[in-house]
Amino acid sequence: MGKDGRCISGDWVVSPLSVVPLKIGNNNCNPGETQRKTPSLCKITTLDRVNLAEDRHQHSRGGLSEFKHKMICPGKPRLQGKVSIVTGSGANAGKVGTGMATAICLASEGAKVLVADVSKENAMRTVERIRDETGGEALVYTGDATKSEDCLAMVKAAVDGFGALHVLVNNLGYGISSSYRNSGKSKGIAGIDEQEWENAFDLNLKSAMLASRHAIPEMIAAGGGSIINVSSCDGIAGSNNYGAPYSVSKGALHMLTRTTAAWHGRDGIRANCIAPGHLHSAFTLHLDEEHRERRRRVVPLGTEGTPWDIAWAAVFLASDESRWISGVTLPVDGGLFATQPLLAYEFIKGEPTNNKELK
Repeated sequence: MGKDGRCISGDWVVSPLSVVPLKIGNNNCNPGETQRKTPSLCKITTLDRVNLAEDRHQHSRGGLSEFKHKMICPGKPRLQGKVSIVTGSGANAGKVGTGMATAICLASEGAKVLVADVSKENAMRTVERIRDETGGEALVYTGDATKSEDCLAMVKAAVDGFGALHVLVNNLGYGISSSYRNSGKSKGIAGIDEQEWENAFDLNLKSAMLASRHAIPEMIAAGGGSIINVSSCDGIAGSNNYGAPYSVSKGALHMLTRTTAAWHGRDGIRANCIAPGHLHSAFTLHLDEEHRERRRRVVPLGTEGTPWDIAWAAVFLASDESRWISGVTLPVDGGLFATQPLLAYEFIKGEPTNNKELK
């Protein structure tokens, strides 16, 4: 490994991360886009060509140089040997959501995946895509994520089926039809419908707590693990998308993430949260074109996100590349929270840029 962090093998010199098209079977995992992936060229088969002594930043327990060498130049899928659970990862009517995309991308990087969903039919759709497109190993689990006994059985199914558990993605979520279109009852605190409140907290928070509670002992037995909670930009700032119960329950999920990271870091368990921004997926099919366009315009990058954007963030947080990242909420939002409200308002009105001023 050179001092600049590049891998050197024979005549090939490859940066640690390169933007390359990622093919899965005959399909792109993220159709029409390139993905950031450690290139397979970056292999070193003769360790005598690498001066590991150049790395002076030794870990307190030693072995950091070798770890960095393996991490940056793996020569194998990023999640090989890891077992994962993804909740809410079935494909409803064949539409791709963040759960399905995450399960596929984890499998594409070598993880064995337990596809957990309330619908066996939907879960099987995801498993079939994993097997057809990645050749990976996947199993189905069906149950109610808000019941402790079902979450315990889910974890047991992963351990019995694959031998261990290393990664838990709490993707399951609840959201009523957009309150912007007045189809939800709970637009603000004064107008909260108690049933919507209970449903939101059961599915957005309680389900993640129960799954984590039962997964943590198995992760400790496996030597550590990564818990990834999927939240929302609505949990960071109030919005008109799904009403107050959704926003408050997603915000509470951020605190669950930090508490998990704080209490179980010594167990070798990392916990992080992904907060998706204005993406379009199976979860947002009810939005009309006018609302989707407004959501797109307010994003500084000027585009909608996709479920695959969330999935690749999950792959990173599941992998050893993020070994020292814990307790973080990562917005995957096209820069949504980089803007102040007045600038966002200008984006909605006319998408201002500096290009006019430069001409």
